[in-house]
Amino acid sequence: MELGLMNKIALITGGSQGIGKSVAHRLSLEGAKVAICARNEGNLLKAAEEIRGQTNGVVLPIVGDVSRPSDTCNLVNVTIEKLGGLDILINNAGTSAAMSFEEVTDEEWVDDLDLKLFSAIRLIRASLPYMRKAGGGRIINVTNLAGKAPGPSSTPTSVSRAAGIALTKALSKDLAKDNILVNTVCIGLIKSGQHEARYQKALKIEPKLTLNEFYERAALGRGVPLGRVGEAAEAGDVIAFLASSKASYITGTSINIDGGSSAVI
Repeated sequence: MELGLMNKIALITGGSQGIGKSVAHRLSLEGAKVAICARNEGNLLKAAEEIRGQTNGVVLPIVGDVSRPSDTCNLVNVTIEKLGGLDILINNAGTSAAMSFEEVTDEEWVDDLDLKLFSAIRLIRASLPYMRKAGGGRIINVTNLAGKAPGPSSTPTSVSRAAGIALTKALSKDLAKDNILVNTVCIGLIKSGQHEARYQKALKIEPKLTLNEFYERAALGRGVPLGRVGEAAEAGDVIAFLASSKASYITGTSINIDGGSSAVI
């Protein structure tokens, strides 16, 4: 399917690995120019080089910490300066911070909200003038299932992600007149660097455990109906569709990418 993304300009946070990297790869394959952001310069440059080699596309790496207001402004400014505009913003930065409510300190609440909610607010605010100038745009906020159906020991992530889902809906109403479409994808169990870090910890207890076995156990433990952990590329494909001209009548919605595991629609 031709997605109509040729020469569109996208900014993707958390773009050096996992879902962010997969989105950047898919958009680049479709002919979009992509700017990817991450804190780790080495990982970021490696990801940009890899995507360029596979797609022969324009990939701009920008080192930055989206929890810092100055960095969020810089990300948008550099994207505009180097690529000439901004059509697509994908707020993908985040970590999985999940513990019982009484364990979460004020500092951890602030850090999580800065990383997952306020970074999106600031990036969207900075992007809007350029999207309006272009006659429209796409904003996709990457959240997770806990934002819809929090489980035990799911704070602060479940709360910050719920706020991201509410932000998506509110902005879809405010920005529809500008042809700026705002959606969210709620991520379930998807292969990522975070899970691979947990696998490395598991190896200390079970040295013979393979990564495939680790993921199989995770899918079983979460009760994923499809019986497996999702690939980052599968999430990337859905996000790329929402960023495309083929999704021109979709705004204010959330899509679960979870193999059917969520209890809610």
